[in-house]
Amino acid sequence: SSGINADWPLRPGFQMLCYNNRDQLSASIICAGWDKTNGGQVYCLPLGGMCVRMPFAIGGSGSTYIYGHCDNTYKVGMTEEQCLKFVADAVALAMHRDGSSGGMIRLAVLTKDGCKRLNIPGNQLPTFWSK
Repeated sequence: SSGINADWPLRPGFQMLCYNNRDQLSASIICAGWDKTNGGQVYCLPLGGMCVRMPFAIGGSGSTYIYGHCDNTYKVGMTEEQCLKFVADAVALAMHRDGSSGGMIRLAVLTKDGCKRLNIPGNQLPTFWSK
């Protein structure tokens, strides 16, 4: 398999969707993928429709609680295991502070081999306040 092409043709469609509906939408879109030329890529499309490639992207109601954590913890060149811990920790921290988030964490790893999905049930979420 050639993997998931991050420069796929739907990305401009998402840009137009965000721009044309900016007065009705209340969330941004995160697009991620992998291709042979650029490897893993993440794009953030805020409500205005601008498309920006980022080293990582966060969004949703709990995201305001974790910007400092993500800025401090993210490192270029992390292994897959380190990336999974980074994401799980960030989501767990957001869930703890945000009353609209919760339940479980669903993760997706995009590589040249395709998409691997992982779930962390609520009773196995990382905790920080009890340490």
